[in-house]
Amino acid sequence: MKTLKGKVAVVAGSARGAGRGIACMLGEAGATVYCTSRSTRGNLVTKKRPETIDETADMVNARGGVAIAVRVDHTIPAEVEQLFDRVKREQGRLDILVNNVNGDTLYQWKSAWNISLDVGLEILKAAVYSHIVNIHYAVPLMKKGLIVEITDGDGFYYRGNLYYDLTKTTAIRLAMDFATELRKKNIACVAITPGFLRSEAVLETLHVTEANWRDAIKKRPEFAESETPYYVGRAIASLAGDPKVMKKSGRVFNSAELAREYGFVDIDGRSPKIWEWISGSKFRYKKIDDGFYAYFDMDYDHLAKEVKKLQKEIASVS
Repeated sequence: MKTLKGKVAVVAGSARGAGRGIACMLGEAGATVYCTSRSTRGNLVTKKRPETIDETADMVNARGGVAIAVRVDHTIPAEVEQLFDRVKREQGRLDILVNNVNGDTLYQWKSAWNISLDVGLEILKAAVYSHIVNIHYAVPLMKKGLIVEITDGDGFYYRGNLYYDLTKTTAIRLAMDFATELRKKNIACVAITPGFLRSEAVLETLHVTEANWRDAIKKRPEFAESETPYYVGRAIASLAGDPKVMKKSGRVFNSAELAREYGFVDIDGRSPKIWEWISGSKFRYKKIDDGFYAYFDMDYDHLAKEVKKLQKEIASVS
């Protein structure tokens, strides 16, 4: 069903992985999707990964969507401004922004003291700074809508590396902060984590393809509960089509729990249960819950009234 027909989306960081899956599923649901990244045909950013936004756009179009590939370095504000100026000129609106720029190709799995400070700062610039820049230029085009921060994990546990942990937990915090800033504009901000993602890089690392991915289960038992990048894409498409999405603003969700709520499955017909697998393993973590949110949530309308009341009292005295 074309539940997003007439909607306009920007998926920042959609050359591969989750970003590609999200762009495809938004397009399949009827949205016009701007696929952005630095990697284009004939202009790859890194030799490590061959995927491009042009391929992603072709995949979106093949699924019945409308895709527009635009090369953008999201760490350069001028380029981001040009992107959203183009969206405004061509579409006159923006309904969905997905922040998936992450600097993943820069991560080094070793102690922060053994990682070049320049590399660390580049990671933060890609995975935090760029998200703020995107939202700064996107919001003026949105009368209402949805902003999604892509993260990894729905808890505040340590993720094994300073920079990786900092960027993924900050994505959750950005969703919480912007949810507060933009609630009166009726713009919902959420953080979404996929489960064990069968991205191009993961499949390559495990020496399998999407066709024979089950061969890696013997080596990595949890891979049995892995998911395609389209699963989190369907989660975001479902959120974008939910008229009550504002009730979820400021929260973090995983693709599996949204699948249960909205009733969708992965494109291979499966319903991966990686979070149940993790809960039964030696790895223990606590998902962010209402108790955690209680430290952040506040009655801002009441606070604003109290501030105005105090200002009037000060003015009367002076």
